[in-house]
Amino acid sequence: MTAAVLLSRSSLRAHKRRFAGTFLAVFLGVAFLAGTLVMGDTLRASFDTMFGRAASGTDAVVRSADAITTPGESQGVRAPVPADLVDTIENVPGVAAAAPDIQGAGQLVGADGDPIGGKGPPTLAGNWITDPELNAYQLAEGRAPARSGEVVIDRGAARRGGLHLGDTTTLRTPDPVRVTVVGLATFAGEDGMAQVTFTGMTRADAEKYLTARPGQASTIKVRAASGVGQQQLVDRLAPVLPDGVEAITGQAAAEENTEMISSQFLTVFTLFLLVFSGVALLVATFSIHNTFAIVVAQRTRENALLRALGASRGQVTAATLVEAVAVAVTASLAGLAGGIGIAAGLQALFPAIGFPFPEGDLVISALSMLLPLAVGVAVCLGSALLPAVRAGRTAPMAALRETAVDSSGASPVRAVTGLGLGALALGLTFGGVLVTPSLWLAGAGAVLALASFVVLGPVASTTAVRVLGGPLDRVRGVTGGLARRNALRSPRRTAATASALMIGVAVVALFTVFAASLKATMDQTVSRSFAGDVAVSTPAFGAGGSGLSPRLAGAVAALPEVDTAVGLGRGVAEVDGKGRALTVTDPLALERTFDLGDIRGSLGGLGTDGIAVTESEAESQGLKTGDKARLTFTDGETRTFTVRAVYGRSELAGDYVITRTAWEPHRTQDSDTLLAVSFKDGVSTGAGKAAVEKVAERYGAPEVQTRDEYAQSSAGGIDMMLTLVYALLALAVLIALLGIANTLTLAIHERTRELGLLRAVGQTRSQLRAMVRWEAVLVAAFGTVGGLGLGAFLGWVLVKASDGASDSAFAFAIPPTQLTIVALMGLAAGALAGLRPAGRAARMDVLRAIATE
Repeated sequence: MTAAVLLSRSSLRAHKRRFAGTFLAVFLGVAFLAGTLVMGDTLRASFDTMFGRAASGTDAVVRSADAITTPGESQGVRAPVPADLVDTIENVPGVAAAAPDIQGAGQLVGADGDPIGGKGPPTLAGNWITDPELNAYQLAEGRAPARSGEVVIDRGAARRGGLHLGDTTTLRTPDPVRVTVVGLATFAGEDGMAQVTFTGMTRADAEKYLTARPGQASTIKVRAASGVGQQQLVDRLAPVLPDGVEAITGQAAAEENTEMISSQFLTVFTLFLLVFSGVALLVATFSIHNTFAIVVAQRTRENALLRALGASRGQVTAATLVEAVAVAVTASLAGLAGGIGIAAGLQALFPAIGFPFPEGDLVISALSMLLPLAVGVAVCLGSALLPAVRAGRTAPMAALRETAVDSSGASPVRAVTGLGLGALALGLTFGGVLVTPSLWLAGAGAVLALASFVVLGPVASTTAVRVLGGPLDRVRGVTGGLARRNALRSPRRTAATASALMIGVAVVALFTVFAASLKATMDQTVSRSFAGDVAVSTPAFGAGGSGLSPRLAGAVAALPEVDTAVGLGRGVAEVDGKGRALTVTDPLALERTFDLGDIRGSLGGLGTDGIAVTESEAESQGLKTGDKARLTFTDGETRTFTVRAVYGRSELAGDYVITRTAWEPHRTQDSDTLLAVSFKDGVSTGAGKAAVEKVAERYGAPEVQTRDEYAQSSAGGIDMMLTLVYALLALAVLIALLGIANTLTLAIHERTRELGLLRAVGQTRSQLRAMVRWEAVLVAAFGTVGGLGLGAFLGWVLVKASDGASDSAFAFAIPPTQLTIVALMGLAAGALAGLRPAGRAARMDVLRAIATE
């Protein structure tokens, strides 16, 4: 082993440039992975600290004991508790103070007339708690609200909305309320809790606008007297609380808030970044393997001399692996430092793009350092293993031969294996898409499809390069022909180089196709289900926004231009023991404005005890018209409803529909999520829209859109997601391009004498540069075309599997413009990757190159 180390050290010193690409590939992959882990740990610790500090003065929280959780939500909806419980709680020994906490949705309008926040994080409103220890927000400027219409807002919302002390603005609750800013507050010392906005009102205003009826509170916060522990306080509160109401410690409440952030955002966000780290490292694997395979091929004579002088196979193999370990450890350690730099950069960048990190130092755990280090070493060592074994098998007699350019092709075994994997991949994907809809089965088929493409690469590369490079003979003459023949010289090398780019392009194409399909699905959903002329909605998605005033539908319906206006509200209940979302609306108006498919029964007869169910939900629950369903609401009341209608489509109308009259006794803060409007015959869309906009201005000026505009805005978040995906995938593509550049650099070293002879017989420097660049373009074209084909196939699999695994109908769409841009970017990137190797080749000394052995 000592001899192997010495050989490796000597080789690394003599050929440092050969491993530059490998070093960069490992460095970038490890840096991204380490940065993701450090950033996740830092965010988690920061939110832990923030919620802990905010709840430090709250020793117990009194709340409804039961919560109803609907599918897709991590936190359930709880009923309010009686606010007058405060008097009972304050008489419990050990209680120093108690205050009702009324929370609801409330979106501020900025000085420019645009709503503040609402792009995911909640926009909250509540009563301003005067006890500073029980209030998570601290007054930083101004004073607390004392009269109706006065509010305190968090300083972050004031800054984003251009609001100052004394300004008057609108608060959507969702009914618009004119408010005056009399105070600015901070949250646990920060300007706000990330992008969450908060508006503190008087208790009377909070009860009036945020609750269904006076005397209700979301929770009651309790502070213990000196010497009383949190659990001791909870134990004392439990006997005096009515049925259905519980007390938990302040620490438990803070942990629940942290867990909510963690489960809804941090875990998903970190996992999202880890996936792209995995893609980058997978691409790096191909680049590293190709580098070592070329280096081993170029050192055939050197390794054979070592074998002839007595070195064993194991020693030669070990020498190559030691080189890999040295590069891996060095690059991974540098990557760890780079990852810390990435996390620090994101911590500084996020506030600039509107998502501030909570303040705090970077959290660097042992796991976030050791895991990327181990992954970097494992990836590099695993990539070099086969070339190292191949080096150890070098025969001593090879020392008598000249070092030859690697011209290995595709073996019949490879072709058979690749075709077998392809057939198995098709079987699994079609089974998971068409036979038994299953995302897991389709995903397994997709992974095998990727493996099949990689295995078949050398088999397909000869034909692909001939076809793709065919026009070069006519366009670039001898230079193009030489570039094509160079790319054909080693099919295995060309395929391995292109495979790295192929994976990056395939993932880009996959997300592009899936995003286009989601847009097409949304457009199809609106076109098929929404029969109205315009839609009124709040420009928000996720948890943000305050919704629409339920009174808006009636005001719009009274317009002479309007035939039907129907608002869709949202409620929750347990239907036969399972949490479900309810659509609260006027069923007859719903039927006239939305295409609900085939309807069995009558929507007009729901009344106060009837419910309508989609066909798919009715089948899964075993319900039919006339059957009884038990609904338990958040207030604990259980009522029996009769299924009076079963309808076909649920895309916009939801799976369960009840009337507003039926929902009224159980509602909390009431709002609509969408208002659909149909105009009378002869009313143009422009005239009708203008009339609706005038009415909407009185209700907080929500956005009025045509049907096409509504479909486009509903899919607006997809473009934002796609931009982030492209930015993250740029790392994987960069690593792939480094692989192409490194391969060409090594190939130029390998063909030094050949290139010198070309120059000696009359090839100009510009022709030599063009030849190398076009070779890079051909390799990139092979990877790009293969990646586009694989990505489009995987996109189809994902869309069809999602279609079969859900109730919604997914549409498959191929975006030709976007994929053409991806193809052109792949070719341009290949040309860019060839610039430096081409420059090096052109600068060779002709006589010295000819003399090279």
